[in-house]
Formats: sequence, C-alpha cells, structure tokens
Amino acid sequence: MNQALAPASAGQQQRALWLSTFAFTVCFAVWMIFSIIGIQISEQLGLTDTQFGLLIATPVLTGSVSRVFLGIWSDQFGGRKVMALVMLCGAVATWMLTHAHTYPQFLFAALCVGIAGGNFSVGVAYVSKFFPASKQGTALGIFGAGNIGAAVTKLLAPMVMVAAGWMMVAKVWAVALAITAVLFFLFSKEDPSLEQRRRDGVKPVPFAEQMAPLKNLQVWRFSMYYFFVFGGFVALALWLPHYLVGAYGMDVGTAGMLAACYSIPASLFRVVGGWMSDRMGARRVMYWTFGVSAICTFLLAYPDTEYVVKGIHGPIHFHLAIGVVMFTVLVFVLGFFMSLGKAAVYKHIPVYYPRHVGAVGGVVGMIGGLGGFILPIVFGALNDALGIWSSCFMLLFVVVSAALAWMHFAIRRMERRHFPQIDRETDLPEAIDAAAVDRARGT
Repeated sequence: MNQALAPASAGQQQRALWLSTFAFTVCFAVWMIFSIIGIQISEQLGLTDTQFGLLIATPVLTGSVSRVFLGIWSDQFGGRKVMALVMLCGAVATWMLTHAHTYPQFLFAALCVGIAGGNFSVGVAYVSKFFPASKQGTALGIFGAGNIGAAVTKLLAPMVMVAAGWMMVAKVWAVALAITAVLFFLFSKEDPSLEQRRRDGVKPVPFAEQMAPLKNLQVWRFSMYYFFVFGGFVALALWLPHYLVGAYGMDVGTAGMLAACYSIPASLFRVVGGWMSDRMGARRVMYWTFGVSAICTFLLAYPDTEYVVKGIHGPIHFHLAIGVVMFTVLVFVLGFFMSLGKAAVYKHIPVYYPRHVGAVGGVVGMIGGLGGFILPIVFGALNDALGIWSSCFMLLFVVVSAALAWMHFAIRRMERRHFPQIDRETDLPEAIDAAAVDRARGT
C-alpha cells in the first residue's frame, strides 16, 4: 500500500471487510449452483460423467479468466463499483439460466453465470487497500471465508430443488444476488487509494504496468499453489455431491449435507489460515497444507478393493474400503488444511507486490479458478476411462505432490542464494567428524 495514504479508520476497515465478505459469500453460492442443480439437469438430459463434469465446471472458467481483468479494473476504477456491477451481471445470467433446454444452451448459460466467481479478485484488491500489511493476512482470510457460499448452496439448494425444481433454485439465487449488489453499493465506501488519486488528480496505473509483475516466475509458483488449494477446493465442492450419490448410493439431500462437511471447514478456517500466516509465516502454513493434503488424498485415492490371498489352508478373502464416516473425516481434514493454504497464498501477494495486488491477485486467482474448471472435467473423464470413483483423489495426490516439490526446491534454491554456507554445512554427525579430521590432517 502507498505509505502516503492516511490509514483507514477501524470503522471503515470493518465496513469494507464485512460487506465484501457477505457479497462474496452470495457470489460463491451462485458460482457453485450447478453442484446441486446439475445433478437434476444431468438426469434430465442423460449426460455422461464427462459431460456432467464439463457442465458443473463451465461457470468456473468464466469466473477464473475474468479475475485478471476484474482485479485490474478494481485497482483502476474502484472495487465498490466493479463489485456491484459484477453481482448485477451474475444475477441476470442466473435468472436467464431458467430459459435453457438443451445441453449447449446449458453450457452457454453456465458460462454467463460464472461471472459471479470473478468477484474474488475484486474483493482482494478492494479489502487489502483498507488494511496495513501486518493485518492483511487476517483480513483477506476473513474475506476468503466467503467460500462458505458453497456450503450454503449444498445445504439449502437441495431443499428448494426437491420442493420446487431446479428452476426455482436459479430464480431464488438470482434475486438474492441482485439484492446483495444493491445493498453493497449503498452501504460501502470507495477505497482510500482511489479517493487519494482523485484528490491528487493522478491517473490509474496503465494496464501494461499492472501486468509487469507477471514476468516473475514466483507469481506462477504462487499460482500453482492456488491451483491446488483453491482449484482443488472448487473442484471437490462441485464434484462431491455427485461422488457421494454414485460411490455410496446417497440421495441428493444427504449427499449435499455431507459435502458441506468439506465445504464448511474449507471456507471458515481460511480466517485461521490468515491469522496463522500473519503470526507464524505463510511459508510454514504452506508446508503444513501440502504435507497433510498429500496424506489425505493418498488415503482417499485407495479404491474399494477385494483381496484374495492364497493361504496355507486355502484362499483368504478380505475387503478394504473407506466407509462413509472415515471418508467424511478425511475430507473434513483435507478441507481444513486447504483453507489454511488459501489464506497463506494470498498473504504473499500484498507483501511481495503491494502496488499490483489486483493484477497479481487476479492472475493467481485465475489459475486457481482454472483448476476448478479443469479438474472436474478430468474427474469425469477418469471415471469414464477407468471406472474407479476414487480416481479424482489419485489426480489430486499427483497435483499436491508436484506443488510441494516445487515449493520446497524453490525455497532451498533461495536459501542457497542468500546463505551460500548452507551447501558447506550438514546435520550429519559423521560428515562433520570427517570434515574435522580432514582439517586436522591439513594442518
């Protein structure tokens, strides 16, 4: 943030934070609407798993790609106007969804609904302007907890859909988003940096300059982290109701409630992740996130298996599978650590790129969102190709392992650059003793 700016008051900070968080919650609920209504639409159209995966992922594509431009426009024109406009566009698109009848029409409608998901980069750029760097991790963690909108859809949409059909879900969610847009615009204020620019007559930072940091590999490394912690979260938030219906034979209401056991911790505990990143460092939180997530996805990836062992007295049969209770526990833990990681990634951005939060945050958000678009499609394709429900977790295990490896080796390379003596030191007692003997012989 520009140090010349007068700090926002505590009241201004709280107003911006909580209005933005509420708005993002409603936007996210709309963004995830196909996770529930998609099940009924799939039955109506007779879709394959690959087609279903594409349908539920399509809104994520628009929401992801638009984040880059929306984040930059938020820096240039102010998050208040951009956020309200995005919500109004999303409300219109969600209402128009009820006029779709064929699969291509649903895909186009889903593409338009996805604009609601682009609000994230607007909120990051807007909220961060009100807080000093020492509090941005916590503030953005609270804002990011708006991901709980996914749980809102999973808990409420099945009830509305069972009572009145999927079209009523779309209409109710559209009205809620439109009302939220109006309330946000009426009660929010412009961010301090925009007001300062207006007083000084300073023009917005040009688009090309905003995009300059994207030449840094570090930005794309952050994006890879977010591809898993956020893209993986979105993908599972969309996929889990379908997964639970298919793998465990649940009805859509029960599947939605259990899927919320993943979405709620993966959203609310983002606040804790922001606080921990401020207190203990984002890097440490990222190590915990990737380490535990790798363990959880490895266990969840194990398919329901029947074993036959040739024993001394004849064949021995036994069955190995993850039951509903263990599955719920594991996805709860996975969601918890993903939420920590989501906050930790965005703690990095205002610190490393204080003048380009909109652009860098938009690109990182876009890559993360693209994970939410690509992964459900691949989940469906793996189901159709392999016929194994847990194949989605096999893929997530590969992704998180790659992210952990890239982060670790990047950090080690940075440490060697700043502290060359690391390469000459070791924690192995035998090596230390051998080196001491060599030095003694040399003298």
